[in-house]
Amino acid sequence: MLDTKWIQPPFNIVRTAHAEYVVTDLQRARAFYVDLLGFVLSEETSDALYLRGYEERLHHCLVLRQGPLPVVDHVAFRVASPDDLDLLAHFFGKMACPVSWVTEKEAGQGLALRVQDPLGFTVEFFCDMTAVERLLQRFDLYRGAHILRIDHFNLHVSDVQLAYAYYKQLGFRCSEYTVTDAPEENLWAAWMYRKPSVHDVALMNGVGPRLHHLGFWMSDAQSILRACDVLAAAGQSAAIERGPGRHGISNAFFLYLRDPDGHRIELYTNDYFTGDPDFEPIRWNISDPRRATFWGHAAPISWFEEASPVLGLDGKTMPLLPALLQERPQTVI
Repeated sequence: MLDTKWIQPPFNIVRTAHAEYVVTDLQRARAFYVDLLGFVLSEETSDALYLRGYEERLHHCLVLRQGPLPVVDHVAFRVASPDDLDLLAHFFGKMACPVSWVTEKEAGQGLALRVQDPLGFTVEFFCDMTAVERLLQRFDLYRGAHILRIDHFNLHVSDVQLAYAYYKQLGFRCSEYTVTDAPEENLWAAWMYRKPSVHDVALMNGVGPRLHHLGFWMSDAQSILRACDVLAAAGQSAAIERGPGRHGISNAFFLYLRDPDGHRIELYTNDYFTGDPDFEPIRWNISDPRRATFWGHAAPISWFEEASPVLGLDGKTMPLLPALLQERPQTVI
């Protein structure tokens, strides 16, 4: 039986907030994210693009930074107050995790705490970020796929049970989870949240630490279909890796794309509310083919086996650990 009792820590993590992809050709990345998909360009520097969705009122949700290799620099959560950063520093200090205080590393962002967490990911926590114009009702400016906001991170971890216990300590709750078939019923994946939606972070069994994808929220399924039309018309249909389709888990209408460096993003809509205090997580068996593909084509092998490597606090690519469980289920999903 999975322990789903909610733990309320002394700090308050609000939500998934942003991530930084290192890309090998900044102008090529700009053509994909800004010109085709329609991300809003908040700021541009000599080595980075700061992007956001039309709904967002903070400076950025995605940073694209020029570098020699396509890797993930960090993922970031917003906290409710500056005091939460000190509380988190104390929490990670007790866990003997490397931490670093950073300022002026990202345009528009105030003081932040960066941590190399027990799973091997560099995770940033921040409170203050420059407010920008919210463009939700500037329909005259909408372009591309009409992306509204960042929604979640999906992580490949070698030990999902360990990762689940760690995120519970951070105050995350579980919305849905997958277990292997009897007799052992090991935890294979978990969807965990702070904001009242299906997830802020998904933990998937796989070679890790790697980032599987960033999820971005769309207003409706039509916006996702529009993204397919835009990419195809521009001769970029090869960027479509999986979908469109619907997941059983989360109920999401989805589309997975690969950017020019191979980083994966998901265009995502139609999940559900999880904010009730008596919400009960939904359990799936790995042999149920509807959990990953309620309808739509089966996922390609690349979707299971490929993901973006991550950097440690020292700027070096983190070594990979094999998955404790079989990485890819035998069932057709």
